[in-house]
Amino acid sequence: RGNPPSKGDVASCLVASGKTSDISQMICCGTSGSLDRLLPSVSSGLSPRKRTTSQCKSEPPLLRTSKRTIYTAGRPPWYNEHGAQSKEAFVIGLCGGSASGKTTVARKIIEALDVPWVVLLSMDSFYKVLSKEEQNLAASNDYNFDHPDAFDFSLLTHTLRKLKKGKSVKIPVYDFNTHGRQKDWKTVYGASVIIFEGIMAFTDKELLQLLDMKIFVDTDSDIRLVRRLRRDITERGRDIEGVIKQYNKFVKPAFEQYIEPTMRLADIVVPRGGGNMVAIDLIVQHVHSQLEERELSVRAALASAHQAQPLPQTLSVLESTPQVRGMHTIIRNKETSRDEFIFYSKRLMRLLIERALSFLPSQVLQTPQGEDYEGRSFTGKRITGVSILRAGETMEPALRAVCKDVRIGKILIQTNQDTGEPELHYLRLPKDIGEDHVILMDCTVSTGAAAMMAVRVLLDHDVQEDKILLVSLLMAEMGVHSVAYAFPQVKIITTAVDKKVNDLFHIIPGIGNFGDRYFGTDAPPDWSDEDMDEPSY
Repeated sequence: RGNPPSKGDVASCLVASGKTSDISQMICCGTSGSLDRLLPSVSSGLSPRKRTTSQCKSEPPLLRTSKRTIYTAGRPPWYNEHGAQSKEAFVIGLCGGSASGKTTVARKIIEALDVPWVVLLSMDSFYKVLSKEEQNLAASNDYNFDHPDAFDFSLLTHTLRKLKKGKSVKIPVYDFNTHGRQKDWKTVYGASVIIFEGIMAFTDKELLQLLDMKIFVDTDSDIRLVRRLRRDITERGRDIEGVIKQYNKFVKPAFEQYIEPTMRLADIVVPRGGGNMVAIDLIVQHVHSQLEERELSVRAALASAHQAQPLPQTLSVLESTPQVRGMHTIIRNKETSRDEFIFYSKRLMRLLIERALSFLPSQVLQTPQGEDYEGRSFTGKRITGVSILRAGETMEPALRAVCKDVRIGKILIQTNQDTGEPELHYLRLPKDIGEDHVILMDCTVSTGAAAMMAVRVLLDHDVQEDKILLVSLLMAEMGVHSVAYAFPQVKIITTAVDKKVNDLFHIIPGIGNFGDRYFGTDAPPDWSDEDMDEPSY
C-alpha cells in the first residue's frame, strides 16, 4: 500500500492529484457531507459554528447546547461589602491549531460547568484592521492571518484585563468576508468564568499572565485541514485552491513555528478535541473547586455590618412636612386601594426627583439688567436616569416631567431565591454614560445589596462616583449605611428612612412590596423588598 502521507501533506496530495475541483464541486452542490465523512464522529449535538463574522451583535444572552439552554445572565456580586473588587474572574485559555475544535471544547466546558455567567472571548475578533494593500493580499490568499503580527495584542490584552476585573468592554466585530471590522462593536460584561480561545492564545507573555488555566487542544492536522476546507468554502465563499494555497503557505508553517511549541506551556493537553469528555470532566472539576474558593455572601455581610452607626452626611431625607407625612400614611396603609397608592406614590416621586436635582452642580448667571443671579442652571454635560427594574421604572415619568430630553437606562437585578444574593440579569445603558450625572432610581432599599450592585455597574461603565445620585421613596437604615460605606461619594436622597429590617430582609414598618402594589401583581410568600419580576427577552 506504500507509506501514507505525513500529517499536513494531505493538502499537497489533493493539489497533485487534481482532485480539488471535484471536492469544490461536491461542496458547492450541497454535498458537504462528503467532507463530514472524513471527520471523526463526535455526538456533540451543537449547532455548527458561524464564522462569517467574529461576533453577532444581536446574539441573545444565552448558549444553546444539546441538553439545554444556558442563560449567560444572572451574574452574582463581583465585589464585597466595601464595594471593592472582591474576586477576579477565572480565565481559561484555549489554544490549538486552526480548526482544532477549540470552540467546541469551550462550549462543552460551559455546558458541563453549569454556571450562569460565562463569557466566551474569541481571538478572531482581534485581527488588525488591514490597509488597502493588505486587503488586496488577503483577497488573493497572500496575507498571513496565522502570524502573531496579524493580531491586535494591545487591544486584546487591555480587553481581557478589564473583563477579568469585572468591567464592561467593547469587542470589535471582525468580518471575514471583507477582512475588516464592522462599525458596531459588541458590549460584553465581565463574568465569573471567561473562556478565551485562539490560535495564538499562548504566544504573548502579558496574555499568559492573565490566564488561570491553560488548555491546548491537540487535533490531528489532517482533520484540521478537512475542517478548514469545509468552513472556508461553505461559510466564507472561498475556492478550494485558495484555501489549500493559504494552508501550505501560512497555516501549516505558522502552526509548526508559533503554535505547536506553546503546547509545553499548557496545564492540560486535550487530544481529539471536543470528543475527549474525560479531559473536559477533569477541567470542569478543577474550575468548580476554584469557584467554590471565591464564593462570597454580600447580603449576609451587609446585614451584619454598620450596626448602631449614625446616619451618613451623604444622606438627604425629604423634610417631613404634613403633606409628605400624609402621603406616607396613605401609601403605607395596607387597606389603600391600588388607584390611590399609585396617585400618592407619583406625588412623592415628583417631590423626590425635584429634591435630587437640587444637588446637581449649578452656576451664577447674569440677568438682562446685567446683575449676577445665583441660579440653578445645570453645569454638567448631561443628566441620565437609570432605573432598577421593575419598581424603579415607576419613577421615570417624574424624572421626564422635570428634565427635558433626559436619557434613560435600565438595570434588572433579581434576588436568587436559593442564595439570597442579588444577580444582574439585564443591562441597557445609554452611550457615553461615563460623562453624565446619573440619577439612579429604586423605590425601596432594604439591605442595599441591589443598589450597591447597580452603583458598581455604573462605576464599571466609567461613571464617576461623585456624579451618582441614588433616589428612593423608602430606605432602611441598613441600606443607607451599606451604600454610604461602600461608596462614600454617592449622594443618597429619600423621603423616609425606617430603622429595621426583619429576618426576611423586609423593611419594618415598611411599605410592602412596592412593585406588586403598584402593578397589581401578587407577591410570592417569601418576597423581599428588593425582589423584581422575571425579565422578558
